Amino acid sequence: MARGSSGIVAGLTAAAVAVVSFLAYQASADAPDSFAETKPRASDSASARPVQKPKPSQAPLAVPAESGTGTRVVYSLKDRRVWLVDAGDKASRTFTVMPSPVSPPPGAYQVNSRTGSVQGSDGVMIEHVVRFTNVDDVAIGFSAAQDGTMASPDPTSRTGGVRMKRADGDAMWTFATVGVKVVVVP
Repeated sequence: MARGSSGIVAGLTAAAVAVVSFLAYQASADAPDSFAETKPRASDSASARPVQKPKPSQAPLAVPAESGTGTRVVYSLKDRRVWLVDAGDKASRTFTVMPSPVSPPPGAYQVNSRTGSVQGSDGVMIEHVVRFTNVDDVAIGFSAAQDGTMASPDPTSRTGGVRMKRADGDAMWTFATVGVKVVVVP
């Protein structure tokens, strides 16, 4: 092999490693929660358990029992999941969300305002904003990023947007009109 070709091979190898790393990152972001277990660090005590992403405490379509009755949006803080519940107490849709750094306390609220499209407090253009409360002067509501992302927010930021995928945002927008009940459960 000529000397110049070893540089090409090294460059191609580095590019291949970068592509594989990127694909692995993308796959891990879309992996089900059941694949998200992490191993304890060597510095953790022997009795420590692995840290896991939140898992639904029940079948995903099962509406949390402590969420009341009637037409409502149910938001589970622990499960990072939303249910759109009809008058017959059946979930017409459920989906995962990315919570914001500022979360509402468990309780019952009502949709108090909606905005079709606006720039979020994190600088991201968002759509189908459905607000239902304020916590320490931070508006709390559901929204979808127009670019389709659901990135984890900066944990030090004072934002209250609960992000969802665009298709879920469309469903929320249709379902959660002003006055619809929103129930936040632990």
